[in-house]
Amino acid sequence: MPVAVLVMVGIVGVGMLGVGVRGGPRTGVRGLVGHGGIDSGVVDNKHRMTAPYVPMCARDNDASASAGQQLPAEDLVEAAGTALRMLTDPTRLRIVWLLRETEMDVAGLATATGAARPAVSQHLAKLRLAGLVRTRREGRRAVYTARGGHVQRLIEEVLSAAEHHLTGAPDHD
Repeated sequence: MPVAVLVMVGIVGVGMLGVGVRGGPRTGVRGLVGHGGIDSGVVDNKHRMTAPYVPMCARDNDASASAGQQLPAEDLVEAAGTALRMLTDPTRLRIVWLLRETEMDVAGLATATGAARPAVSQHLAKLRLAGLVRTRREGRRAVYTARGGHVQRLIEEVLSAAEHHLTGAPDHD
């Protein structure tokens, strides 16, 4: 099914990249100029028409997508996104790196990372909720470890990729 695409021809007013202002200067709502259709131009910051819109069509190529190109399920993407967001914090990344091969408690992780114990505890709670670390009890003490080989390999791969990026080392499989 074709999808309409609007292309600007000509010079655009300052701050208006192919988008007009609807509703006047006080509303600040940006959108197509006019009443429900493609208008003949763009409104600049003084509310004058400056250049016409030229309607064009682009084809949506859903029919050519193979089975290997299908998107993963929404819940799977959300869980993966949450896990990756948890690793954007350098302290959390260090914590999971330390936990990939050994078990440690909050005090040991705080010493190893140089972070405060309450901060490490908060980071571990978030990592646990994201499914990146697991915990077990040893008496009154909680001991943490990275959750499985997938998490261990993910940490190793992301840090290896960062090292290659920083050193200019060639990519490999």
